[in-house]
Amino acid sequence: MEGVMSANDQQSLVSSFLEIAVGQTADTARQFLQATGWKLEEAIQLFYVGNEAGIMAEAAPLPTENIDRLADQASGVNENVALPGANENVGQFSEDEVRAPMPVIRDVLYDDMALYGAPRARLSQHEQGPGVWESDQGATSSENATQENLASLYRPPFKILFQGSFEKAKSAASVQDKWLLVNLQSTKEFSSHMLNRDTWANEAVSQTIITNFIFWQTYDDTTEGKKVCTYYKLESMPVVLLIDPITGQKMRSWNGMVHPDRFLEDLLLFLDSGPRDHHVTLSNKRPRETAHPQKTKDASVAEETNEEDEEMQRALAASMEGMKETSGTISKDKDEIITDKEEETSSIKMPTYPPLPEEPKGDRNLLCRVGVRLPDGRRVQRNFLRIDPIQLLWSFCYSQLKEAEARPFQLTQAIPGASKNLDYDCQSTFEESGLANSMVSVTWE
Repeated sequence: MEGVMSANDQQSLVSSFLEIAVGQTADTARQFLQATGWKLEEAIQLFYVGNEAGIMAEAAPLPTENIDRLADQASGVNENVALPGANENVGQFSEDEVRAPMPVIRDVLYDDMALYGAPRARLSQHEQGPGVWESDQGATSSENATQENLASLYRPPFKILFQGSFEKAKSAASVQDKWLLVNLQSTKEFSSHMLNRDTWANEAVSQTIITNFIFWQTYDDTTEGKKVCTYYKLESMPVVLLIDPITGQKMRSWNGMVHPDRFLEDLLLFLDSGPRDHHVTLSNKRPRETAHPQKTKDASVAEETNEEDEEMQRALAASMEGMKETSGTISKDKDEIITDKEEETSSIKMPTYPPLPEEPKGDRNLLCRVGVRLPDGRRVQRNFLRIDPIQLLWSFCYSQLKEAEARPFQLTQAIPGASKNLDYDCQSTFEESGLANSMVSVTWE
């Protein structure tokens, strides 16, 4: 047919093809028309079959051999796929008019949505392909990183923990003459995690525990935890126990979340002495048993008692007369004694303490906290720089005591089983002297 058809007819069919397949080139139109024997309708059908993906504007011309193969396959499609009005549209428009492209009607399987440019957001995880799994892996790794950060906040205080059973912890505390701190926790109570995050991670608390206590921690649902709960009749979690390692007696307990400052204040009572000194003090306070002979109340004893009462009354009367005579002398002696005491007090030279700067704040690595127990029973705390001289501790105590203006005092560092008097003239810092994150007692000289 190509040999019979004139060049003008061929050009007319190419133009008609381009009017329907908008955006294609003349070479593409000529290839499809030649493959179908210059039959416009079949060439259009073959073009749409060959561009199944539906991206006509970007489709590259198919090789000639592919077009021939599609032409053979299109013979069975001609009856099923129809382009309504294709023949009528040919030649109905003038050369100046451009007709809109004909709509293509086809049935599409749901599984092939990705081939037709369906939005990725509408596809399921499995339909979106490897890219989605890669992003999921990224999300998983990010989630794991977040969980790891949270876990680091609430992890147990391994730095201060005693590794071993409860009995071994009690034996170690007894040998080292330290009180035993026991923390029973529950995975069901968030207060347990708060203790790990806020209290045990507090630098002042951890340093105090390391220096003065043995710390043991476990969960209430473990074998060791159940034994301790049963022995001490514990019902609510979390709980902190302070135990005498020699007798196993519970000396103090805290339930739920305990704030670091309050916990340090409560521990001050147990920093002055260890368990051994505690037992020595108890043994000295025990009253001795004395035998009280049973008195017989007969007539002879009653007579002796009456005679003794009469003699006592006479002695009192005589002493009263003597006191009147010597009252003037005694008052003079008292005045002399009081005068001597005032002179001794005035002769005491009070030291001049350095001015106390404003309490520092900022980087915790540069700060230390010192707790002080005052003679009146009050407990106060303050932050100092680790490089500050220890004389500032005297200045702080001086600011808390009104009587310190006329009465000297001394500082004692509480160490289990012993005590250490601090030297005001020592030219060292808090970090060098070991006073950082410790407890100090103030006593009058």
